[in-house]
Amino acid sequence: MIKEALEYLVKLGQVKTIEVNGQTYTTQDLARITLPKAETLKVNSLTGLIDYIKSSFDIVTFHGNLIHVVDHSEVRLISNILPDRGREVYMSAHAFQPEFRFGRFYDTESFIILLQSCFVQNEDAKKILKLVGNIKDSAVRTYGDDGITQSVTAKVGIAQVEEVAVPNPVTLAPYRTFVEVEQPESKFVFRMRKGEEGPQAALFEADGGAWKIEAMQRVKTFLKEKLALYEIDIIA
Repeated sequence: MIKEALEYLVKLGQVKTIEVNGQTYTTQDLARITLPKAETLKVNSLTGLIDYIKSSFDIVTFHGNLIHVVDHSEVRLISNILPDRGREVYMSAHAFQPEFRFGRFYDTESFIILLQSCFVQNEDAKKILKLVGNIKDSAVRTYGDDGITQSVTAKVGIAQVEEVAVPNPVTLAPYRTFVEVEQPESKFVFRMRKGEEGPQAALFEADGGAWKIEAMQRVKTFLKEKLALYEIDIIA
């Protein structure tokens, strides 16, 4: 009796295939056993990624591997498809990005600090800093048929105060990708308004995100130049 029961249990554990209407089915689910993957190293610069590749610390050759520029702020070094393991991500680089909230109004002091610390100081950035830093009162006016152009009362000389047009649109280059590459410029709408405790300023993105594609191409070009002697493909 016990022997028969054991034989029955053994039969239950056997995997069989069955043909039904030309389709092959199995009597039991199968799970593929995979080998463990390497833990991904994480850095915050393109330089760290380049140094790792040049060191050959873990890999003898990078032939067949790939650098994937995922977006403007992330780059991955990945393997080709390995037996039983799929792809491995050897290293990922994430760019440090200062926090500036587009579409949010800041008081003038906070706006001046953020504009100096989070943006490349090009000509339009300097114009905005000069304007915001010399506003004399909280009066922000809108004029013109389009309802967009604004003016503020600002100091324009040693003792002269007059109504000054707010520049619009403006071309700025925020720090939005890896610091090793030139930051892409894009258009912004610069707006001001009267707040409860004084004038406020804000920037609104106006290029539909096209700067992200440009940033990715600049990262790709930078890596190609630095890794020209290595057999490794780069895509963006």
